[in-house]
Amino acid sequence: MREFAPSTHLALAVSLALSGCAVGPNFKSATRPTTDGYVRGAIPTVTAATDVPGGAAQHFQFGRDLSGQWWTLFGSPKLDALIKEAMANYPDIAAQQAALRAAGENVRAEMGVFSPQIRGTGNASRVKESGASIGPGFPGFITNIFQATVNVSYTFDVFGGERRTLEGLQALEQAQNFQLEASYLTLTSNVVSTVIQLASVADQIAATREIIALETNELGIVRRRSALGGQTRADVLQQESNLALVRATLPALEQQRAAAEHQLATLTGRFPNDATPPEITLSDFILPQDLPISLPSSLVAQRPDIKAQEAQMRQASAAIGIAAANMLPQFTLTGSMGNESLLFRSWFQPSAAVWSLAAGITQPIFEGGTLRAKRRAAIDLYDQAGAQYRLTVLEAFQNVADTLTALDHDAQALKAEYDALNAVEASLDLTQKQYAVGSANSTSLLTAQQAYQQSRLAYVQAAASRYIDTVTLFQALGGGWWNRRDPGTLQEVSRNQLLAEAQEK
Repeated sequence: MREFAPSTHLALAVSLALSGCAVGPNFKSATRPTTDGYVRGAIPTVTAATDVPGGAAQHFQFGRDLSGQWWTLFGSPKLDALIKEAMANYPDIAAQQAALRAAGENVRAEMGVFSPQIRGTGNASRVKESGASIGPGFPGFITNIFQATVNVSYTFDVFGGERRTLEGLQALEQAQNFQLEASYLTLTSNVVSTVIQLASVADQIAATREIIALETNELGIVRRRSALGGQTRADVLQQESNLALVRATLPALEQQRAAAEHQLATLTGRFPNDATPPEITLSDFILPQDLPISLPSSLVAQRPDIKAQEAQMRQASAAIGIAAANMLPQFTLTGSMGNESLLFRSWFQPSAAVWSLAAGITQPIFEGGTLRAKRRAAIDLYDQAGAQYRLTVLEAFQNVADTLTALDHDAQALKAEYDALNAVEASLDLTQKQYAVGSANSTSLLTAQQAYQQSRLAYVQAAASRYIDTVTLFQALGGGWWNRRDPGTLQEVSRNQLLAEAQEK
């Protein structure tokens, strides 16, 4: 928590002692969801397994806590280095940190209203006065005036308008805290997903080039046989067409790789032409097998977007109190003390002393309904913030539910794609042998080759989906920020605080 100077604490204590209760509602955190699950029906505790790299079974460990450095679970030093670079250089992080500092300064600025406002003034002037201002026939004259005063004013926060203002600013600072944390989570998730996408495309390009090599070799065989009269010119043209079709898929994959490289450069705070993309494939990653899943009761305390929206609710609640206080009297006390003289040599003599003391009260009498309308508007904005909070919670549960089912289906899809790849590979091998002896035509060979290419790429994409959806799950669960202590993040919010907050509700 932020600390303030002792004098500020004293001033605030005096203000509270002289003031009544703050008007407006005292904010109460929204009720936690009572649901005890994420999806309808039972979720398998373990996914299907396939005996291939990236095909290990994943275990859902409900009630376990997520690591603050969750990306290290993928076991890639290259990825860890890119995350570190992104967190240090991505401009949005610096922007959010600056916004957080500004929010903190606004809080400290508001604390100043609970202290007396003291101003010193001093001036010296030479003026020509008309004698008529003194009396008929009095001659005009030129004189000097020397003044030095100290002015003190204090507004009593009787109905808590300033306290509600401070509460609102503190809520905005807290919201910015969580927006910063959400930016960290979005950045790390985007970096990991982009690197996995880059690795997936690299594997797809490698598979496509391997298929191109096979097709090129097949074309050489057909051409030699055509030269010997064993096959027709049409067979050569058909194989050339087969090869051209496969080659035509390569530019799109190359563009996907280039786009992923450009995005990764931006995420790490570099220009695309200055960044050196990592050489990485899916085999460089370890698929996390033990997946900690937060309990539904804890999710709302862990998602930074939910916490930020709750802080927005608190700010909207404080705005109601501010609008109510503006309808009530305001009490001020002002005073000044100083010296005033016509001669500089007598400026500081006791006879030159001047002082004043005044108390005032201001009460709105008729504002044409403006103040009441503003209070009603503040209530409506609070209702809006509450509805947005409920929507954010619902979407958070949807995110987790979608990802949990996706991971289970991803495992099944990978197994199905692996079985399909083995089947079409055996079919292609058989068709090639039949084509070699003339028992299969070029159309059958083309069909088998296209099926193999599509299955090979689909297998790589299915493997990548398991990694990307694992990233999505970690992001949906809040990213474990409460277990991380990086500069500029929510260092004052500990896991113990979150657990205590959960128990209170």
